[in-house]
Amino acid sequence: MNRSLLDIRDLFTQFTTDKGVVRAVDGISFTLEAGQTMGVVGESGCGKTVLALSIIRLIPQPPGKIVSGNIIFNGRDLLRLTEAELRTIRGKEISMIFQEPMTALNPVFRIGNQIAEVYRLHRNLPKKDALRQAVESLRQVGIAAPEKRILDYPHQLSGGMRQRVMLAMAMACQPLLMLADEPTTALDVTIQAQILDLMKELKRQAGMSILLITHDLGVIAEAAQTVGVMYAGVLVEFASVRDLFTNPLHPYTVGLMEAVPKIGTGKEDHKLAAIAGSVPTMISAPRGCRFLDRCVRAMDICVEKEPLMIDVKGSHRVKCWLYG
Repeated sequence: MNRSLLDIRDLFTQFTTDKGVVRAVDGISFTLEAGQTMGVVGESGCGKTVLALSIIRLIPQPPGKIVSGNIIFNGRDLLRLTEAELRTIRGKEISMIFQEPMTALNPVFRIGNQIAEVYRLHRNLPKKDALRQAVESLRQVGIAAPEKRILDYPHQLSGGMRQRVMLAMAMACQPLLMLADEPTTALDVTIQAQILDLMKELKRQAGMSILLITHDLGVIAEAAQTVGVMYAGVLVEFASVRDLFTNPLHPYTVGLMEAVPKIGTGKEDHKLAAIAGSVPTMISAPRGCRFLDRCVRAMDICVEKEPLMIDVKGSHRVKCWLYG
């Protein structure tokens, strides 16, 4: 039986703006088991990145604030730790691949020095030994001639190579948990497949867990074992990847599935399905279901009350009055 590595309970993260309080993460709970990859999928603006940043407490304060909840990582509540205690965990036990490697990497430092900094900070290695480890890290993620590449600046690398550098930094201390925020964004399909294969192999070698944030259901199907569908700051469905793809329950999940092009159906030239409308700003969320204004199956109760997350079958859970 797998043990729980990350247990998030009723997490609320908000941002104060001139127009009001944005409830970016609004009461999320889930468990990630050791050695497992969990995907978080949803449209832009649903709160996926804020969720990841909340886990390692990198929410800018102000205007952001983690209002309440628990983030239990490996038996410790990260929200109860001091900043000094957190610094010993970030990069060592929990690492993160940020959404855009060109902005995540410092443009004025050579990539070798940026990777070596992780070894110097968390393993107390001398500069020479840290650079040697940086070379080995680049070799591990498949970058050719790493002895030369450590002297490059980020702008001298392609998008795929920058993403590999981010992977090398994230894997430097063999963390227990990797937070991967859109790790294949803006990469062509060939490089995307290589990065996903590399992540799976590094995960196997290190025995770590991955929280994989993406808007691409194909990436979820390829890399994850469980998946949470996020909409307007909450999880609306949680299931194994197999259950979600064979039997999506929430109307939002069904809409996402129908928007994926299907090859070999004879309908390739037809117009793609789309979900009408857009994600609501969480300054003024609907009183009832958050998907109400876009849902084709809305009922009277959806206007009045927000549904609860309920167990439908096994570990398949959904937040919808159709099943309440």
